[in-house]
Amino acid sequence: MSIRFAERMSRLGTESAFEVLAKARRLEAEGKQIVHLEIGEPDFATPDNIVEAGISAMQNGYTHYTPASGILEARQAVAGFVTRTLNTEVDAAEVVLVPGSKNVLLFTLLACIEPGDEVILPDPGYPAYASQVNFIGGVPKVVTLREETGFRMDLDELASLVTPKTRMLIINTPQNPTGGVLTEEDVRFVCELAHKHDLLVVSDEIYSQLVYGFHHVSPLSQPGMRERTVLMDGLSKSYAMTGWRLGYAVAPRALAAKLDQLMINSSSCAAGFTQMAAIEALSAPESAHAVKRMVRVFERRRDLVVDGINDIPGMRCTRPQGAFYAFPNIEGTGFGERELADKLLTEAGVAVLPGTAFGEAGKGYIRIAYTQSEDELSRGLERIREFVTAHSPDVKGHSRPSP
Repeated sequence: MSIRFAERMSRLGTESAFEVLAKARRLEAEGKQIVHLEIGEPDFATPDNIVEAGISAMQNGYTHYTPASGILEARQAVAGFVTRTLNTEVDAAEVVLVPGSKNVLLFTLLACIEPGDEVILPDPGYPAYASQVNFIGGVPKVVTLREETGFRMDLDELASLVTPKTRMLIINTPQNPTGGVLTEEDVRFVCELAHKHDLLVVSDEIYSQLVYGFHHVSPLSQPGMRERTVLMDGLSKSYAMTGWRLGYAVAPRALAAKLDQLMINSSSCAAGFTQMAAIEALSAPESAHAVKRMVRVFERRRDLVVDGINDIPGMRCTRPQGAFYAFPNIEGTGFGERELADKLLTEAGVAVLPGTAFGEAGKGYIRIAYTQSEDELSRGLERIREFVTAHSPDVKGHSRPSP
């Protein structure tokens, strides 16, 4: 039998990070040593107090169904955390817990976007944005993030993209893949645009605690934005809990009820013991201290990677202010981004991602995740340097960007 697939499957994209990881694992199985700079996953263990809370929850019976939106105490913990960190009062009724924050975007799109509606999103940007918009029949309109402005949005370009068909704007700060952040001026402009054109803003803030000398700004805390903002966040990155699968939405109550309905029709609920661990993660002083320690380590790694890249002929890299990604410009090497990423993996034993895995504006860039030890990062940088120096068809002079 030949299975006939629905046309919508042709519009669904993928994540290159997992494809490259799988290829790297196959090479390792063949005996090749690989430096993994491709996957956006902290190498830290989940803090002990959070693990202990999860184990205790399992031992105390939190292994059954929960309400679709989540256990009330866990939703209250999220509401309290967002209230404290973003300085805006949030109620548990506005919180929906989901098994991974991608569900927040998918459910919001399903609830609010009709086929043909336009959704503005960043390029380069997290691949799930365009993939999900295309999948449901929406029309992605990209706002380009450029190296010369620290990968901030061009506000005039952003405004020019709005048409009568525009329904939603997706922002991500700090950003994947660039590590760029939106300033308070940027966020205020987004909010003014949303008010003027009656837009819903989905704000992906999964890296909001991973910032370096920068105060994170959220549209949720801006005047008049509570009724038109969906906060998309979770525990994966800041608490090294990628495998625990717990994300959350903070949304207007009417929309939160629709997200609850979509949870009932899909996953039923997130795991109960994970939700109880989230209370510990978001409320305990030990968790906050663990996050601060991780940020200090990531900042040292960032500087190591950026300085190392800027010493490689034909490459240059701006210094990211958040997340744990560097987005080097490799145009001076003479390689295309996909060719270089492939050769670094197969010939140099370094797994990175081509910038175009995140959109057309990633042409001429690669993404490096500095989620490995400093020794491993140094090893990867040295391999990149050796390969580029020996094999670059067109190494050009490069200028060091401003710190």
